[in-house]
Amino acid sequence: MTHQSLGEFEQLVLLAVVHLQGEAYGVPIVEEIERRTGRSVARAAVYVTLRRLEEKGFVTSWMGDPTPERGGKGRRYVRIEAEGARALREARHVADSMWHGLDPASLRVR
Repeated sequence: MTHQSLGEFEQLVLLAVVHLQGEAYGVPIVEEIERRTGRSVARAAVYVTLRRLEEKGFVTSWMGDPTPERGGKGRRYVRIEAEGARALREARHVADSMWHGLDPASLRVR
């Protein structure tokens, strides 16, 4: 697979998937991102991002069993794949490298 970098929102979605440990699907992913970042997140944005991450090979998805409370409709679950974990580690490394030697409290706008 060729090198593919992650955008900020893609990172947030992947990190939420990791935090949810096997219970990752649309609504809990939205809630996890909102809870951890304090930002409002559109469900549609998460679904579009999950589709893009799956096309990149960073996650895989499958349909869960139908549930009575959802009118027989199953949920689409996702899990991170090795390439997604690699991309997350690389994104973290790049950000850490850029922050190295900087004091966030001393950032000034000219």
